[in-house]
Amino acid sequence: MLIGIDVGTTAVKAALFDHAGQVLRQFSENYPTARPAAGLVEQMADDWMRLVTVALAKLGEGVDVAAVGLCSQVNTHVFTDKRGEPLFPAITWQDTRSVEEAVALDARVGTADKLAWWGAPLPIDASHVLARMAHVARHSPELWKRTRLVLAPKDFCLLHLTGHAVADPMTNFGILDQTLQLIQPLLALVPGATERLPRLAGVTTVAGHIRKGLPCAGAPVVTGAMDAWSGLLGAGVVQDGQGLYLSGTSEILGIVSHERHPAAGVIAFAQCEGINLHAGPTQSGGASAAWAARLLGTDPKGLSDLATAADLRHVPLFLPHLDGERAPFWDAEAKGAFTGLSSATGRAELARSVLEGVAYSARLVFDRLEQSAGRGADVIHHAGGGSASDLWSQIRADVLGKPLRRTAMRDAGVLGAALMAAVGSGTFSSLAEASARLVQFDRNFTPDGSAAVRHADRLAGYGLAYEQLKPVNAQSC
Repeated sequence: MLIGIDVGTTAVKAALFDHAGQVLRQFSENYPTARPAAGLVEQMADDWMRLVTVALAKLGEGVDVAAVGLCSQVNTHVFTDKRGEPLFPAITWQDTRSVEEAVALDARVGTADKLAWWGAPLPIDASHVLARMAHVARHSPELWKRTRLVLAPKDFCLLHLTGHAVADPMTNFGILDQTLQLIQPLLALVPGATERLPRLAGVTTVAGHIRKGLPCAGAPVVTGAMDAWSGLLGAGVVQDGQGLYLSGTSEILGIVSHERHPAAGVIAFAQCEGINLHAGPTQSGGASAAWAARLLGTDPKGLSDLATAADLRHVPLFLPHLDGERAPFWDAEAKGAFTGLSSATGRAELARSVLEGVAYSARLVFDRLEQSAGRGADVIHHAGGGSASDLWSQIRADVLGKPLRRTAMRDAGVLGAALMAAVGSGTFSSLAEASARLVQFDRNFTPDGSAAVRHADRLAGYGLAYEQLKPVNAQSC
């Protein structure tokens, strides 16, 4: 049996799989996120570990666990002391407190260096680990002196499960070059950064074994990867020409291609396990749906149901920049907006507007990804909690103009973590083999050609609205 665990933005999700990919048991439990002030978004790292332990106890009871795999939200960081204990709440990827430090660091790195290091002119933004380190060193020097390690959520849990501080290269892409080596000139910009990083190991490498006294004691735990890369595997995207659409709190988009044509705003990852991923994350996908659902007095499923009754003539345009935007703009000052409201706009039209606005944000990222990858996606594999809505999946297919192939296992990150565990334990010889054997699909969504003109006009309006609102957003920050 294999266990995959995803320490996500809102919850720990996990599942027990057999060697044929069948889900035998599942676990999901939310933990709180605090927003103590504007721009601050925090979590308690102990909540992650507490729920990971509960998941292992429930999933592993009475069975022989061959291996455990972990993945987690990326660009969320916990600063720990020499005992591995958190020094203060973890800074999540949505947190923008380090904008000033990010701007200063980015100004010291030229485009030529970025292209040489990352294969793309990627900006250093407020979620970059060096911006976070610089912020803590500047504003809390005593805490910085006490910091022994800066860890991603899964690496914090791995440390407490096994006693070993290990990280993977995909989670740390922002400080590694195309050969997966640390970029020393970049790290030198923040004195003390290098010695506060855990050692690196491959995503399928056994990092350690679960300690005595914990559930599943003795089971090997592989290093794992960030949620996007784990979701890539769990969605069955391992070959050139395949596209990825993960819909969670944010939308994570990707195309696999060995070609590299640097494009602004998206990431060309270094090759890992034979896979060359071009990817870009937005800031607020499912988060926008959850926000709208609360305002409209329903839940995310109810939001989708509500949107089916919308009169398309009165659907406003929505910009889902509720907490800034990442790919392709990387603009922490961006704000959400509705435009085109009228007295005929009702709850159904607002609901539809949010679903479409998120799809438009994804389309802009895919356009950049096709530039970066030097090709389009032949088919896009679709997973994540947001893929459960048939209406939203169809809207995405229509906006992208590409067929979507939806996975049967919505939590692709959980399955991807199990795939890495399967290879690390020797159950399968490669990730490609494990993916082919374990990933299953439940439905295809074909683009409706009659919707193309409407969406093309609204996409143009989306870009125009974003540009024209920039000075307004800057004044409101």
